[in-house]
Amino acid sequence: MDRVQRVSSDVGHTVKERIMDKKHEVVLFSSTAIALYGYDQGMMSLINTNYDYLKTMGLSRDSPMVGVIVSVYYLGCAVGAVLASVLADKRGRKPSIFTCLAVTAIGNLVMFISGLGFHTGAMALMLAGRTVMGLGVGGIDAVIPVYSSELAPDSGRGKALAQEFQMNIFGLLMAFAVNLLTTNTLGKSNQWAWRVPIIVMQIYPVLLLAVIGRLPETPRWFIFNERKNDAHDSLREIFGKDEAQSKMDELETAHEEECSRQISYTDMLLPNRGRSQFHPTVLTIMGQVNQALTGYGAVSVYGPQIFQLLGFGVNKAEYLTLGNYIFYFGTMTFSWLYIDAVGRRPLMVWGAFGLSISFGILTLLGYLAFNSSQLGIPNLAVSIPGSVVLYLATSMFGIGWLATVWLIPTEIYPSTVRAQGSAISVIVWGLANFAVTLLTPIGFNNLNYWLFLVFCFTNMFAGLWTWAYSPETGGRSFEENVEFFQKAEKEGTWRAGRVGGGEYTRMPKQESSQDDGETAPLLRRRS
Repeated sequence: MDRVQRVSSDVGHTVKERIMDKKHEVVLFSSTAIALYGYDQGMMSLINTNYDYLKTMGLSRDSPMVGVIVSVYYLGCAVGAVLASVLADKRGRKPSIFTCLAVTAIGNLVMFISGLGFHTGAMALMLAGRTVMGLGVGGIDAVIPVYSSELAPDSGRGKALAQEFQMNIFGLLMAFAVNLLTTNTLGKSNQWAWRVPIIVMQIYPVLLLAVIGRLPETPRWFIFNERKNDAHDSLREIFGKDEAQSKMDELETAHEEECSRQISYTDMLLPNRGRSQFHPTVLTIMGQVNQALTGYGAVSVYGPQIFQLLGFGVNKAEYLTLGNYIFYFGTMTFSWLYIDAVGRRPLMVWGAFGLSISFGILTLLGYLAFNSSQLGIPNLAVSIPGSVVLYLATSMFGIGWLATVWLIPTEIYPSTVRAQGSAISVIVWGLANFAVTLLTPIGFNNLNYWLFLVFCFTNMFAGLWTWAYSPETGGRSFEENVEFFQKAEKEGTWRAGRVGGGEYTRMPKQESSQDDGETAPLLRRRS
């Protein structure tokens, strides 16, 4: 009996130790923060079609202002990313995240009260709320990947961020489910059918603000700000007493090298300067541009309208969109299984080509659905295979493009500008998605199914560009990834296959002893 009790006590202690482990807490916190970003993506999808919402805002369903209200949020994200990155470098990653969460909560409340008991100025207040919330979420998107990657081991960065972005899909799924529940329960003419999904979002910032005090600041930030004792304490809290000193020595060595080359935004945005970070910045910008060109910003926000293009009625289209998000969430598991096993680059290249083929098929099926009555084709003969292709395309995007473009900017810059690099990533993401979400309704109204053909060609471009210029950053330290750009400058080429004899087109060979059970890729690479 005593032996059973001891075993039970040991198991309980191990479980508690794992749950309370700081590395697990950081991933859980970061995942919840990324879910907040996902919730907003799914939140507006059915709000845009609520009759009371449109009446309160003084809009018709086809008004361009519907898209403006959605897209202005992304402009706020772009500005918020810059402000948050500055704060993250000056005051720390944690204070920046705290501020962004508070701003997000305020913006969300402003959206909730827009037109509540009044109609005059409702749209202006909604635009203000969307912009303020964008400031907060944009800052979160800029700082959270940096915070997470700086606290993760080199071999586990991809897995950690991919798990966090799986929660992005959970947030998207949760928002759409809440929307669908309130719409079906209260009806499209009820104001609470669109206000409840907005205020439910408060769960995320309030919860995160309550627990952020438990988390450590990143040791790299402490080292960068000459706070070595704090850095050592943080390392001990995250990695344990045995590893803390060796990690400290590595960080100090890296910091000494980086201190000799202080970098500004000008160095990042202009070429041919002594300390130029122009090459990694172009890579960061094109990563986000290419992600936008996949078309999945449109699918996330306007999912029901896409299923309607394939021949489904409004109600079925909404439930199919919910099913697509559930499938999306489940298949994201493959992203964190493969991202550290096969690398970022193959997932992005094959994902883009798979999406190109999928959108080509959807163009044909959209044509058949649009002309089904003239061609004598039953609707289901087109809409069912169209739905299957769209579900598969969604999984390809999730595995190949959702997390990778956010991860790479955190891996290719020195610590001195990592937050700024992530901020540039969010700025481009914000501007690109502003354009996509603004133009997609216009595309639906004017191009119909031909919009799929546009995405077919943009995905082809994204895949070719990534194959030509994007290096493989997985399995390498931050410092090793910086070496790629130094070699590229020395060898006079940006083509990934020509730098270093092509070594940066694949994952490096890694000794199995370097990975522990928690940080090793779940599908271990072959030597």
